[in-house]
Amino acid sequence: MDLDNFSRIHLAHLPTPLEPLKALSRHLDGPDIFVKRDDCTGLAGGGNKTRKLEFLMADALDQGADTIVTVGATQSNHVRQTVAACAKLGLRAEVLLEKAVVRDADYASNGNVLLDHLMGATIHHCEPSADLNAEGQAFADQLASDGRKTYFIPTGGSSVVGALGYTGCATEILSQSADAGLDIDAIVVASGSQGTQAGLLVGLAAAEADIPVHGICVSRGRVELETLVHALAEKTAEYAGVKTPILRENVLCDDSYYPPGYGQPNDGMIEAVTLCARIEGLLLDPVYSGKAMAGLIDKIRGGTYKKGDTVIFIHTGGQVALHAYRSTFES
Repeated sequence: MDLDNFSRIHLAHLPTPLEPLKALSRHLDGPDIFVKRDDCTGLAGGGNKTRKLEFLMADALDQGADTIVTVGATQSNHVRQTVAACAKLGLRAEVLLEKAVVRDADYASNGNVLLDHLMGATIHHCEPSADLNAEGQAFADQLASDGRKTYFIPTGGSSVVGALGYTGCATEILSQSADAGLDIDAIVVASGSQGTQAGLLVGLAAAEADIPVHGICVSRGRVELETLVHALAEKTAEYAGVKTPILRENVLCDDSYYPPGYGQPNDGMIEAVTLCARIEGLLLDPVYSGKAMAGLIDKIRGGTYKKGDTVIFIHTGGQVALHAYRSTFES
């Protein structure tokens, strides 16, 4: 699979580092843990969505767009990175933020929201929706009827175009692991809008690499998420020309670390964020990577991953959102 066959605008600092978490491995007396630092992609604080936006923004420009419309929760990392890409490319950013999480004043005005405004986005708010992407597309169509040349990006940038970014990430991981002499036993990643996990599955399939990708659910239940990830992976493989089938049984998600809900703290997340900060100087976010790390830690303690294994944790970014959860960590 050759990503050079697709339109792309280089926005990210790539390849991102693959670093050992030696102190965490010692603390847990478990496997060798490596972190893929996709929090270091560089666009307005970085994060995993920047890889997707390299292809999405190129597609938007190919279609002659002057306005990007996207959607997300109030503290959406995807929205922040999309707004930054618009600023860099001189496009108008129209954003629909869903009030999916109700917290304190910090949550509504700090973190990603502060940066969205700083970078010049036009922000609109809506109540929780059964289909936020449908609302966003309808809003984009309304703007188009008023004369704008709109391009709609779904939640998380998760489309067949956006998922290409993580087929490339899979290639990076395989190359870096080979250079370091690593034999990977598992990849662990937060999974929400499906594009990151789906893209990794397609990239690994294209390379015929039999490495399980364990998605830690952050926004929905396991069965629903596995179904959605599989569907997007199949569509992405077809779009990218990957012939290796994506088997349903190879789509692995775990919703044990998701409650009480999207964007809502739990004890495992708080422990994971605090532990990584204090023994690795590594900042995770409270919504995605914090819950994914809680899942990894719990699976190590439960014996799923053992000493002698090698596990790669994808850091999807989002540390900016810590500022919106000050009360969670102060208490």
